[in-house]
Amino acid sequence: MEKEESQNNNNIKKEDVEDNTNNHSKILKEELKEKKIEDVPEKSVEEKILELEDKLTRTFAEMENQRRRFEKEKDEAYEYGGFAFAKEALNVIDNLDRSKQILTNDEVLKNSEALKKTLEHLDIISKDLISIFSKNNIKPIESLNKKLDPNFHQAMIEIEDNEKEPGTIIQEIQKGFTIKDRLLRPSLVGVSKKTENKDKKNEKNEQKLDEK
Repeated sequence: MEKEESQNNNNIKKEDVEDNTNNHSKILKEELKEKKIEDVPEKSVEEKILELEDKLTRTFAEMENQRRRFEKEKDEAYEYGGFAFAKEALNVIDNLDRSKQILTNDEVLKNSEALKKTLEHLDIISKDLISIFSKNNIKPIESLNKKLDPNFHQAMIEIEDNEKEPGTIIQEIQKGFTIKDRLLRPSLVGVSKKTENKDKKNEKNEQKLDEK
Protein backbone atom coordinates (compact mmCIF):
# COMPACT_ATOMS: atom_id res chain seq x y z
CA MET A 1 0.00 0.00 0.00
CA GLU A 2 2.76 2.42 0.91
CA LYS A 3 4.51 1.70 -2.38
CA GLU A 4 1.32 2.42 -4.34
CA GLU A 5 0.80 5.71 -2.50
CA SER A 6 4.39 6.80 -3.16
CA GLN A 7 4.00 5.96 -6.85
CA ASN A 8 0.77 7.95 -7.00
CA ASN A 9 2.45 10.88 -5.30
CA ASN A 10 5.30 10.74 -7.78
CA ASN A 11 2.87 10.69 -10.69
CA ILE A 12 1.01 13.69 -9.26
CA LYS A 13 4.27 15.60 -8.85
CA LYS A 14 5.29 14.86 -12.43
CA GLU A 15 1.93 16.05 -13.73
CA ASP A 16 2.21 19.21 -11.62
CA VAL A 17 5.70 19.89 -12.98
CA GLU A 18 4.57 19.36 -16.57
CA ASP A 19 1.55 21.63 -16.06
CA ASN A 20 3.71 24.32 -14.50
CA THR A 21 6.25 24.05 -17.34
CA ASN A 22 3.55 24.33 -19.99
CA ASN A 23 2.01 27.32 -18.22
CA HIS A 24 5.38 29.06 -17.96
CA SER A 25 6.13 28.47 -21.67
CA LYS A 26 2.73 29.87 -22.64
CA ILE A 27 3.26 32.92 -20.48
CA LEU A 28 6.73 33.45 -21.98
CA LYS A 29 5.41 33.17 -25.53
CA GLU A 30 2.64 35.69 -24.81
CA GLU A 31 5.12 38.07 -23.20
CA LEU A 32 7.45 37.79 -26.20
CA LYS A 33 4.59 38.45 -28.60
CA GLU A 34 3.53 41.50 -26.62
CA LYS A 35 7.13 42.75 -26.54
CA LYS A 36 7.54 42.29 -30.32
CA ILE A 37 4.32 44.16 -30.99
CA GLU A 38 5.32 46.89 -28.60
CA ASP A 39 8.88 47.09 -30.05
CA VAL A 40 7.58 47.86 -33.58
CA PRO A 41 6.64 51.53 -33.62
CA GLU A 42 3.37 52.29 -35.33
CA LYS A 43 3.76 54.36 -38.51
CA SER A 44 2.21 57.78 -38.60
CA VAL A 45 -0.44 58.74 -41.14
CA GLU A 46 2.08 60.97 -42.97
CA GLU A 47 4.55 58.07 -43.29
CA LYS A 48 1.84 55.77 -44.62
CA ILE A 49 0.82 58.41 -47.19
CA LEU A 50 4.44 58.85 -48.29
CA GLU A 51 4.82 55.09 -48.69
CA LEU A 52 1.69 54.92 -50.81
CA GLU A 53 2.84 57.85 -52.95
CA ASP A 54 6.21 56.16 -53.49
CA LYS A 55 4.54 52.89 -54.52
CA LEU A 56 2.21 54.74 -56.91
CA THR A 57 5.11 56.66 -58.44
CA ARG A 58 7.08 53.43 -59.02
CA THR A 59 4.02 51.72 -60.49
CA PHE A 60 3.33 54.60 -62.90
CA ALA A 61 7.01 54.71 -63.92
CA GLU A 62 6.99 50.97 -64.67
CA MET A 63 3.77 51.33 -66.67
CA GLU A 64 5.28 54.18 -68.68
CA ASN A 65 8.41 52.13 -69.42
CA GLN A 66 6.28 49.22 -70.59
CA ARG A 67 4.21 51.54 -72.79
CA ARG A 68 7.35 52.92 -74.42
CA ARG A 69 8.71 49.41 -75.01
CA PHE A 70 5.43 48.34 -76.63
CA GLU A 71 5.40 51.48 -78.80
CA LYS A 72 8.97 50.85 -79.94
CA GLU A 73 8.25 47.19 -80.73
CA LYS A 74 5.10 48.18 -82.61
CA ASP A 75 6.96 50.80 -84.66
CA GLU A 76 9.79 48.39 -85.47
CA ALA A 77 7.31 45.70 -86.49
CA TYR A 78 5.58 48.21 -88.77
CA GLU A 79 8.79 49.66 -90.22
CA TYR A 80 10.82 46.47 -90.62
CA GLY A 81 8.20 43.71 -90.53
CA GLY A 82 8.90 42.89 -94.20
CA PHE A 83 12.68 42.69 -93.72
CA ALA A 84 12.94 38.91 -94.22
CA PHE A 85 10.47 38.94 -97.12
CA ALA A 86 12.33 41.79 -98.85
CA LYS A 87 15.65 39.97 -98.47
CA GLU A 88 14.19 36.84 -100.08
CA ALA A 89 12.55 38.89 -102.85
CA LEU A 90 15.97 40.21 -103.93
CA ASN A 91 16.66 36.73 -105.31
CA VAL A 92 14.18 37.51 -108.11
CA ILE A 93 16.32 40.46 -109.26
CA ASP A 94 19.48 38.33 -108.99
CA ASN A 95 17.92 35.59 -111.11
CA LEU A 96 16.83 38.12 -113.74
CA ASP A 97 20.38 39.49 -113.97
CA ARG A 98 21.82 35.98 -114.25
CA SER A 99 19.33 35.10 -116.97
CA LYS A 100 20.27 38.21 -118.95
CA GLN A 101 23.96 37.35 -118.69
CA ILE A 102 23.45 33.73 -119.77
CA LEU A 103 21.35 34.79 -122.76
CA THR A 104 23.83 37.51 -123.76
CA ASN A 105 26.72 35.02 -123.71
CA ASP A 106 24.83 32.39 -125.72
CA GLU A 107 26.63 32.08 -129.10
CA VAL A 108 23.51 30.77 -130.85
CA LEU A 109 21.30 33.71 -129.76
CA LYS A 110 23.91 36.46 -130.20
CA ASN A 111 22.78 39.39 -132.36
CA SER A 112 19.36 37.79 -132.91
CA GLU A 113 16.09 39.72 -132.83
CA ALA A 114 14.65 37.22 -130.35
CA LEU A 115 17.48 37.88 -127.90
CA LYS A 116 17.04 41.63 -128.23
CA LYS A 117 13.31 41.45 -127.41
CA THR A 118 13.85 39.00 -124.54
CA LEU A 119 16.46 41.25 -122.94
CA GLU A 120 14.16 44.26 -123.31
CA HIS A 121 11.36 42.40 -121.48
CA LEU A 122 13.72 41.29 -118.73
CA ASP A 123 14.90 44.90 -118.29
CA ILE A 124 11.29 46.09 -117.95
CA ILE A 125 10.55 43.44 -115.30
CA SER A 126 13.75 44.32 -113.40
CA LYS A 127 12.95 48.06 -113.47
CA ASP A 128 9.38 47.41 -112.29
CA LEU A 129 10.65 45.34 -109.38
CA ILE A 130 13.16 48.03 -108.34
CA SER A 131 10.40 50.66 -108.63
CA ILE A 132 8.13 48.59 -106.33
CA PHE A 133 11.00 48.17 -103.87
CA SER A 134 11.73 51.92 -103.92
CA LYS A 135 8.09 52.71 -103.08
CA ASN A 136 8.53 50.51 -100.01
CA ASN A 137 11.80 52.21 -99.02
CA ILE A 138 13.98 49.39 -100.36
CA LYS A 139 16.67 51.07 -102.41
CA PRO A 140 19.77 49.89 -104.30
CA ILE A 141 23.19 50.95 -102.99
CA GLU A 142 25.26 53.09 -105.32
CA SER A 143 28.60 51.38 -105.77
CA LEU A 144 30.42 51.98 -109.07
CA ASN A 145 33.18 54.61 -108.88
CA LYS A 146 32.55 55.05 -105.15
CA LYS A 147 35.11 54.53 -102.42
CA LEU A 148 34.75 51.20 -100.64
CA ASP A 149 32.55 51.60 -97.54
CA PRO A 150 32.57 48.52 -95.25
CA ASN A 151 29.12 49.54 -93.99
CA PHE A 152 27.59 48.99 -97.44
CA HIS A 153 30.13 47.16 -99.60
CA GLN A 154 31.94 43.85 -99.39
CA ALA A 155 35.13 43.59 -101.48
CA MET A 156 35.37 40.23 -103.25
CA ILE A 157 38.31 40.84 -105.62
CA GLU A 158 41.06 43.37 -106.33
CA ILE A 159 41.57 44.52 -109.91
CA GLU A 160 44.72 46.26 -111.13
CA ASP A 161 43.88 49.75 -112.41
CA ASN A 162 46.31 52.68 -112.46
CA GLU A 163 43.63 55.17 -113.56
CA LYS A 164 41.53 54.77 -110.42
CA GLU A 165 42.53 55.54 -106.86
CA PRO A 166 43.18 52.35 -104.89
CA GLY A 167 40.05 51.16 -103.06
CA THR A 168 37.66 52.52 -105.71
CA ILE A 169 34.81 50.23 -106.74
CA ILE A 170 35.17 49.40 -110.43
CA GLN A 171 33.02 46.27 -110.62
CA GLU A 172 29.67 45.36 -109.08
CA ILE A 173 29.30 41.60 -108.70
CA GLN A 174 25.98 41.69 -106.84
CA LYS A 175 23.85 44.76 -106.13
CA GLY A 176 23.25 45.66 -102.48
CA PHE A 177 20.11 47.17 -100.97
CA THR A 178 19.00 49.11 -97.90
CA ILE A 179 15.57 49.18 -96.24
CA LYS A 180 14.98 52.60 -94.69
CA ASP A 181 18.08 53.21 -92.55
CA ARG A 182 19.11 49.54 -92.31
CA LEU A 183 21.33 47.43 -94.51
CA LEU A 184 19.32 44.73 -96.25
CA ARG A 185 22.41 43.21 -97.86
CA PRO A 186 25.83 44.61 -98.85
CA SER A 187 26.99 45.10 -102.43
CA LEU A 188 29.55 42.52 -103.54
CA VAL A 189 32.20 44.45 -105.45
CA GLY A 190 35.62 44.47 -107.04
CA VAL A 191 38.00 47.28 -106.04
CA SER A 192 40.96 48.83 -107.82
CA LYS A 193 44.59 48.48 -106.85
CA LYS A 194 47.81 49.82 -108.36
CA THR A 195 49.56 47.70 -110.98
CA GLU A 196 52.72 46.19 -109.57
CA ASN A 197 55.88 47.37 -111.32
CA LYS A 198 57.53 44.17 -112.56
CA ASP A 199 60.93 45.80 -113.03
CA LYS A 200 61.00 47.04 -109.43
CA LYS A 201 59.78 43.68 -108.23
CA ASN A 202 62.61 41.93 -110.10
CA GLU A 203 65.14 44.40 -108.67
CA LYS A 204 63.95 43.64 -105.13
CA ASN A 205 64.21 39.91 -105.77
CA GLU A 206 67.75 40.33 -107.15
CA GLN A 207 68.79 42.40 -104.11
CA LYS A 208 67.52 39.71 -101.81
CA LEU A 209 69.48 37.07 -103.71
CA ASP A 210 72.68 39.19 -103.57
CA GLU A 211 72.29 39.66 -99.81
CA LYS A 212 72.10 35.89 -99.37
